[in-house]
Amino acid sequence: MSTYERIEFLKSLPMDSKAIAEYIWIDGTGSGLRSKARTFDTGKSAPSPSELPIWNFDGSSTGQAPGTDSEVLLKPQAVFRDPFRGGKDILVVCDCYEPNGNPIKTNTRAAAAAIFKDKRVVDEVPWYGIEQEYTLLNAETRWPLGWPKNGYPGPQGPYYCAVGHDRMFGRDICDAHYKACLYAGVNISGINGEVMPGQWEYQVGPSVGISAGDELVVSRYLLERTCEAAGVLCSLDPKPIPGDWNGAGCHTNFSTKSMRESKPGTRSGWDAIVAGIDKLALKHAEHIAAYGEGNERRLTGRHETASMEAFSWGVANRGASVRVGRNTETDGCGYMEDRRPSSNMDPYVVTSLIAKNIILG
Repeated sequence: MSTYERIEFLKSLPMDSKAIAEYIWIDGTGSGLRSKARTFDTGKSAPSPSELPIWNFDGSSTGQAPGTDSEVLLKPQAVFRDPFRGGKDILVVCDCYEPNGNPIKTNTRAAAAAIFKDKRVVDEVPWYGIEQEYTLLNAETRWPLGWPKNGYPGPQGPYYCAVGHDRMFGRDICDAHYKACLYAGVNISGINGEVMPGQWEYQVGPSVGISAGDELVVSRYLLERTCEAAGVLCSLDPKPIPGDWNGAGCHTNFSTKSMRESKPGTRSGWDAIVAGIDKLALKHAEHIAAYGEGNERRLTGRHETASMEAFSWGVANRGASVRVGRNTETDGCGYMEDRRPSSNMDPYVVTSLIAKNIILG
């Protein structure tokens, strides 16, 4: 038996009434993920977040607390199945608190949850569909997967949703991540190869309210773990390669009940969409400031983006700040797509800001 086979044998041993919970949280960078595991007693079904214990970690090692008072509390908020360990093992999305119970400064989930609990927001049942773009990198060269060492592939054009060894790089990784998300219980709705070779996208949603942020966080964790197993790096940089190459975004599709449903004989859903877009236009600078680090390198008005300097919207226009689908215009109801968020955006900040400024604004 090889070393690999012995390790796999040990990992497959039954644990009877015990299982493993992997606690996941966002670190002090605002986008990096950390995790650690603990044992719990299994019941007939997976525990709810409220049934799991609050835990703690050394915040001085994650940029979230000083060394003189380093304890940060982890509060379970959402539970998913663990595709890496299988069985009754689970993944637990957590947010972070001071020992006195107050959210720490980097806990953006707590403020988002307060917005999503507002009755006016609850009544509108906000739906989100988030398109997460990312770039796979060779671990040694730190260059996009499939690119010539110290060189460039042919110009963009043949790579988007393509097929073929010379056009698609990392498909097995993307498919493995897709299956991992489905097993975990993430509401992932699809994947596709992107315009720049080595770049991919997956879509999470439709998800309601705060669950959109939780699902995107665990999907990013699953992506990092899948890449870790494959020996490949994953970049959420919004413009990983300077020059005539597309950047990476996290387009956020949004609708309210009022947008999705038109009253009989009217286009009230369309009117609600236009009114929501007008509210986004008034808060353009606030949104740009909250939509991700390094986004100024991506939002240039080129490569399927609008300039960050001015707000715009249009039907079927991928060069606008906000795009509305042709079917939505025809049907008189539907959803909008905010194309401004960057690939490294904080999903709790982005989803709650859209809800706040459209529903509560």
